[in-house]
Amino acid sequence: MSRSSIEEVSESGAFARTPSKFRNFVSQDPNSPFPAESGRYHLYIAYGCPWACRCLSYLRIKGLDKVISFTVVKSKWENTKENDEHIGWVFPSSDDEEPGAEPDPINGAKTVRELYELASTSRDYNGKYSVPVLWDKKLNTIVNNESSEIIRMLNSEFNNLAENAALDLYPPHLQSKIDEVNEWIYEGINNGVYRCGFAKKQAPYNEAIEKLYKALDRCEEILSKQRYICGNTLTEADIRLFVTLIRFDEVYAVHFKCNKRLIREYPNLLNYTKDIFQIPDMSSTVNMDHIKRHYYGSHPSMDPFGIIPVGPNTDYSSPHDRSRFSS
Repeated sequence: MSRSSIEEVSESGAFARTPSKFRNFVSQDPNSPFPAESGRYHLYIAYGCPWACRCLSYLRIKGLDKVISFTVVKSKWENTKENDEHIGWVFPSSDDEEPGAEPDPINGAKTVRELYELASTSRDYNGKYSVPVLWDKKLNTIVNNESSEIIRMLNSEFNNLAENAALDLYPPHLQSKIDEVNEWIYEGINNGVYRCGFAKKQAPYNEAIEKLYKALDRCEEILSKQRYICGNTLTEADIRLFVTLIRFDEVYAVHFKCNKRLIREYPNLLNYTKDIFQIPDMSSTVNMDHIKRHYYGSHPSMDPFGIIPVGPNTDYSSPHDRSRFSS
């Protein structure tokens, strides 16, 4: 049975994300089955998806967009196969169908589902047809569809090809700290907003919302003392946190019922989000039109009319106060 993330709900009514299926690794080792090579790999992403935009952020700030090409799918989920109820990511039929999205230039696929079916060695593949997808153009298969692993590859394995190879978002002396922070931010915030939004019973929603705001309060306290979440150095943990924060007031507060307190009501979190947004090339990874159209238009059981709220339209390019900390 084909599934989308909104269907990942346990018997208790709690959202339970299933793991990614493709877990190969690109390596600097030339003898690797997937060696780091310019022009060999292609990234499929959606501006609406925070997990995919982690990878796009790395592609941009590491200076790898001339080494690894990428394609953006349409913002709204649509039916992926005739006589099948599954809805998911699809490609536009032309460059002008939706600004920011483009047809698949590698495989000519009409849907992301087709990529998974092309890459799957088993006809009964029953995983999600999710983005990001890191595609190997030489072997014509999916290398990896787990964002946390793809960003590690982009951070280190393509450094001999990267324009900004000196930027290390997972430096050895901070790795244990980054891993620890990633864990509670993922549980409470990154996945936490989905646990709030996709809960189908009150008790799991209450549990998720409490955990979410406990984690946000913890971030606010940490960021009152230092510029970034792991200290005064930009790291992987900041990118992972940013992709959720930038969507919070515009989408999660309304669509996922995360309305106890908004990010713009947290002085440190708000200024921190502006700071990350204003890193060179980061703003190009945020397409708020796609983000809003995706969430409000792709979950008909939650928003059957697909009405997109007009606000709040926070200006993340406005001045921030984070330069008060050394970096």
